[in-house]
Parts: sequence; C-alpha cells; structure tokens
Amino acid sequence: MSALPVIIIGAGPIGLAAAAHTLERGLQPLIFEAGPTAGAAISDWGHIRLFSPWQFNVDAAARRLLEPTGWTSPRGTALPYGSELVADYVGPLAAVPAIAETLHLNTRVIAVTRQGMDKTRTKGRDTQPFLVRVESPHGVEDQLAQAVIDASGTWHQPNPLGQGGLPAHGETTAQQFITRPLPDVTGADREKFEGKRVMVVGAGHSAANTLIALGQVARASGATSIIWAVRGTGSAERLYGGGDLDGLPARGQLGARLRKLVDDGVVELRTSFTITGFTAGGALTVHTADDAVEVDVLIPATGFRPDLDILRELRLELDPAVEAPRALGPLIDPEFHSCGTVPAHGAKELAHPDKDFYLVGMKSYGRAPTFLLATGYEQVRSVVAAIAGDTAAADDVQLDLPETGVCSTDLGGSCDAPAPSTEAGTDSCCGADQLVTIGVPTGTLHGRSNDPDY
Repeated sequence: MSALPVIIIGAGPIGLAAAAHTLERGLQPLIFEAGPTAGAAISDWGHIRLFSPWQFNVDAAARRLLEPTGWTSPRGTALPYGSELVADYVGPLAAVPAIAETLHLNTRVIAVTRQGMDKTRTKGRDTQPFLVRVESPHGVEDQLAQAVIDASGTWHQPNPLGQGGLPAHGETTAQQFITRPLPDVTGADREKFEGKRVMVVGAGHSAANTLIALGQVARASGATSIIWAVRGTGSAERLYGGGDLDGLPARGQLGARLRKLVDDGVVELRTSFTITGFTAGGALTVHTADDAVEVDVLIPATGFRPDLDILRELRLELDPAVEAPRALGPLIDPEFHSCGTVPAHGAKELAHPDKDFYLVGMKSYGRAPTFLLATGYEQVRSVVAAIAGDTAAADDVQLDLPETGVCSTDLGGSCDAPAPSTEAGTDSCCGADQLVTIGVPTGTLHGRSNDPDY
C-alpha cells in the first residue's frame, strides 16, 4: 500500500501545505480541488484583508519548495487581502512543478471509503487502501490511496438562518433576497446594497466586516439603512471585543469601529432576534416570534459547518458538540476557548478509528470558529509525519499563539478572518500569530453557529 499516493482533498493553503510536507517525506501527493483554481474559496472573499501578517501565513515546507523557484516572500508585517494570499502565495505554490503535476482542478470528491469495505466491516480494515471517488469533467472515477487528508474547509456549507440549526420557514424561497457570505459591499456588489434596506444576520467577524463596509456605503448614500440582527443580548459586546487590548491590533480595531457605527446610529442593532420564517414578495419580510421586519436584501453571517456526507462510509469519531475530531473538540469549543487558548495539536488529536484518515484545517474544527492558518500548518506537519511513520516528529507539536478575547469569526471559518478593509494601508507589527481564513484561511463557519447567539 505504501506505493499508493496520499490523497489530499482541497487546494487551499492548508491542503497545499500538506502536499509540500508529503513531498518532503518522500511520499506522493494527489490533490483534488473542486474549484477551477487553487485557493478558489479564498477568491470568493478576495476583497477582504486578513488580521494576521504574512509572517504567519506561509508554511515552512511550502516556503522551502517556493524559494528555489525565485519566489520572494511578501513583507512579513504586511496584512494581505485574500486575493493577495492567492496571487502571491497559493497560486505560486500550486504552480511549483512537483505540486502542479499532482493537482487536479474542477475535481470534486464525492465519497471516501475503504476498498471493498463499507463502515460495518472490521477484519483487515487497516490493511485495505482508501478508495476515493471523484467527479471531474472526465466523469466519475475511483482512486486508491494509502492515506487521505481532508482539507476541504467549510466555505460551501453555510449554516441556515433559522433557530436550532434548522432553516427558517420559507428560507429556500427567500434565496433571491439572500446574498452569499462576505459580499464585496464597497466594490463589485455595491449596487445590490446602495440605497437599500439591508439586514446583516450574525455576530462574528465576518458580520463585523460586512457591517463596517455597509457603513461606508450608508455614509455616502443617505438612503441606505442597515439592520444588524443577533440572537443574544450580549453578542454585540463580545464582538466589540478587547479594543486596544486585543492581541491582534487589526482585530481589536474592528470591534471598536463597529461599536462607533452603532453608537452613531448608522447601524441599527436588534438583539434577541431569532428568525422563525421568511415571506418573499416585492421585498423580504423577516419574521421572529413577535416581530416582522421588511428588508430589500439580507446578508448571512451565521457561520458554516463541515460536509460530512462524503465521509459516511468511514469510521469517524467526532465531538458531539462541534463535530471536530473527538480529542480536539474540547480544546477548541468556542464557549471556553479563543484563538490564543487553543493548545498545539497534531496527528494524535486528529486521528479517527479509520487509520491514516485525517480532517485538517478549517474542516477539522467542525463548527468551532477559532481556527488559525498557523494552527493548520502545524496540523499537517504532524499528520504527514504520522503517515510517514515518524511518531516522534508527529508527537512533537509546537505553536505559540496570542491570547485574545476577540475570537469569534465566521469566515468559513477562521479567526484570521478579515481585518477592517479601510485600514488597508496599515501594517500589523503585533508579532502575533493567526490564520486563515478560511482558512481561512483560509480559509472561515459554524451551527451551534460560530457564536451561540448567531
């Protein structure tokens, strides 16, 4: 089985870092990316600036692959936009010949199992290769693998807007009024919001970024009105965060700027706002148990959740609350942890009963929103070491993160979610660590939503 490749699902920063570590270990990666380009999910929010500076957004093994090609690392203290993360790092990494020849774009993984075995079969299970079924422009085919690393993220699995993790009544028919998460409010999508009555639903950092961008539009166009809807009474205070005390200055500034928009009356804050249904007509009526609000457009910022359907025939052991690997779940539960209090972890915490299958990156965090790019890079370093049989290296996990009280993002998941776009010209010299979005990055979201109050 050792002659088979290590299949990596997803070609974002974490998936490509996994490929770089796999190559360093003398193993053969095979990468499947559902999008048309590497980092496709990040490109959807390319207009957003990250909180974390470049020095924390580049994986060490990836750097070692890139530097011989003449690639120059961006200035370490600069805060990249999502588009820059793709153009200046993810894209060049995907183009390195050793990775490019193993990367299959427009190829969606539709199932992962063991060859000849469904999940009920035990005898000899660990000796059977994985069978990964993919769908591409060439049709449906099966690929065998000695190990599988799922770094596919959560960006395409947004949480529903209703209560209890369910869609609100009428949510499907209301889709014409509901945008994608993190629209380009001040850029390409501006016409959808200018002069309109807009509701933003959610209490994470992507909600904050969207509200701040809408605030710019509203100040330029007095006809634009903004409603910010959150379930809880304390959600806004938590999102305002630590201000100047925040471990990542760009993130602290985000909360302070949002508070000012609310205090100035530019944003109307509605708390205890639990959506029960929608009525679509000439406009969208948003219903709660005792209220109804009419809006022209609604922007969801309630988080994302992992797609576990493709893994139905694997033996997974997941935390019942956040749907992360069971050993990891208590370490990242957003009710008890922020970005800086999540300890270093690797293959041991990410393991499942099906040996050599791993969830990494944002998907490994399930519905928890505290993921950092740097965390994902350490995950894949440890995981690939374990697959290669280097137990000592796999167990030697190290990560130094800033402790911060502002860590509830919903960027398809990541604490490294967007920084304020209007501070675009400034750099961060905080010396603190972060990641992505979405991971972040890279690539950032969640149901127990990212925030229990949205």
